[in-house]
Amino acid sequence: MNQSYVFYQGEIVKESEVNISIRCKAFNYGLACFEGIRAYWDEETQQLYVFRLKEHYERLLQSCKTLNINIPYTIEQLIDATIKLLRKNNFKTITYIRPMAYKGADSIGPTLNDDDDRILIYCQPLGSYTGKDRLKVAVTSWTRLEDNMLPPRTKATAAYLNSALASLEVTKNGYDEAIFLTKSGHVCEGPGENIFIVRRGKIITPSISDNILEGITRDTVMTLAEKELGIEVVERSISRTELYAADEVFFSGTAMEVTPVVEVDNRVIGDGKPGYISKKIKELFFSITTGKDPKYSHFCTPVY
Repeated sequence: MNQSYVFYQGEIVKESEVNISIRCKAFNYGLACFEGIRAYWDEETQQLYVFRLKEHYERLLQSCKTLNINIPYTIEQLIDATIKLLRKNNFKTITYIRPMAYKGADSIGPTLNDDDDRILIYCQPLGSYTGKDRLKVAVTSWTRLEDNMLPPRTKATAAYLNSALASLEVTKNGYDEAIFLTKSGHVCEGPGENIFIVRRGKIITPSISDNILEGITRDTVMTLAEKELGIEVVERSISRTELYAADEVFFSGTAMEVTPVVEVDNRVIGDGKPGYISKKIKELFFSITTGKDPKYSHFCTPVY
């Protein structure tokens, strides 16, 4: 295996040189937040483009503010570090980038008021997250965390136990992914992705008040739907049975990208195949990830 490099506390170093204490608060209590970012390789131009890099670091710093993690880097400095890291690793394939800010203190107690704040960034090749072009999903019995409990919009590492339990439940029962409901019984999101439905010619997605992550791919999907397809996007609460009545259902996310759902709770969605709208949005999404569309070239940061 080739040597892997990471960004750690201001420097690019060999991954093998980074050690995290077993007493670290991030490890013991999940006192950390992170981002998931993708870079897309364009073979024709021999260029790697990082997709919506600025927006991801804006969200990371917002998460840090909520968790009282103070890292001494601007968005511009984090972007520069990421570009240098990708170059150092010489990635020339679709790549996943994981920045993580965390509490590094080793004192006992799940407190966020110490000042041992750290950041690292690592990256790795990543193709299709699920390996499937359509999914069969189920509503999980686990309720999604709420903003006043462990805010989903922070992408806190601790919150992903909620996601892991939901995924475990449904995959053990033969499904590909889970769908969370809120405490009030409305559709929320998947364990690591936002959700959309298509009904009567409109695209509908849960509002941010329904305890969802304010997804960057979600925002991209809404932009493409409205500006390129002329389809109205409505943000509102969605009832569980609306999933069954939907013409189409699909997920969006950095890892998930845009993936159609063809079955929910053993109910076939539409005709049981990826729908026209989700297919068009998926095509549009992949058409803009390598900087070739001038209208969306600002979404793509070249590495080389």
